[in-house]
Amino acid sequence: MTQLTRSPSLGQLLERFFTAPVPIERLALLRILAPLAILGFMSSRVIHADTWLGDAGFSIPDLGGDWRQPFYIPPLPAELAWGVAGLLVISGVATVIGFQTPWAAGAFALTLAYVALADRLAAFTVSKLSPVVVLVLCLSPSGARYSVDSYLKRKKGAGYEPPTYFSGAPIRFCQLLLPVFYCASGIAKTEGEWLDRFDVLWTHLHDSYQTSVSFLMASYLPAVAWPVFQLTTLLFEVGAPILFAWKRTRVLGLVYGVGMHILIGLMFGPVKWFALLMISLLLASYLPEAWLQGGFERVRKVLGNRAKPGV
Repeated sequence: MTQLTRSPSLGQLLERFFTAPVPIERLALLRILAPLAILGFMSSRVIHADTWLGDAGFSIPDLGGDWRQPFYIPPLPAELAWGVAGLLVISGVATVIGFQTPWAAGAFALTLAYVALADRLAAFTVSKLSPVVVLVLCLSPSGARYSVDSYLKRKKGAGYEPPTYFSGAPIRFCQLLLPVFYCASGIAKTEGEWLDRFDVLWTHLHDSYQTSVSFLMASYLPAVAWPVFQLTTLLFEVGAPILFAWKRTRVLGLVYGVGMHILIGLMFGPVKWFALLMISLLLASYLPEAWLQGGFERVRKVLGNRAKPGV
């Protein structure tokens, strides 16, 4: 007599999704690329730490419990402001190279959260995303391979073999974050003017963020190209949950997303760091495993194979 197999419950499916093994290269790529984009964004602020975080420049006054200011963070003395900026840079670089990774990423995340709250006038999308992304690196084995930590462990014990896979919860978080982020952005656009008029993207090209690339594109591309770009971008963002959830359209979503952010970075100068951060998240989250692992293998060969596979 044939026994009927019970289909897995929703809880079991979710458990499999979040605990299934994922190649460690995903975390390594995120650990290397995302902090570099964040540090690039922060670089223009760090060099003015005394006026950015300190009391040498303009600071928002304490409004005394006003509803528009839930809590107040006073400016720091100049020396302490430079210390916070130094900690941000040192912990960020240590995270990139994977040295004392959990501690470095933890310090980086806390510092990023502090600077985002201390000067909310200078806090943009990168400021708000960064602490969350770096916290993922802190709470995951992001320094287990392709890192200084891995190299030092191998030197201590000849038999040490770094992991090649990890439980996927940290990267699953990023894989869910991106479609939600895009979809929310697309919904906000539909509630704005993106469906009422088709020159919204065109008008952005003439704003203060204009670059030589956006000037050239505005000068030479036919006028009909801009409504097409506007509609395809809107469809990509609103449809991101389907694009990235369905295996057959995932690569299409990845290619369009990376291409979109490359153009954003080239056409809107100061937004380049946001574009690089989003590209980092897209590649680490959705790059096909064969491409990802093959890319790391090629880099190792280019480096002369000095680092053994376990590094």
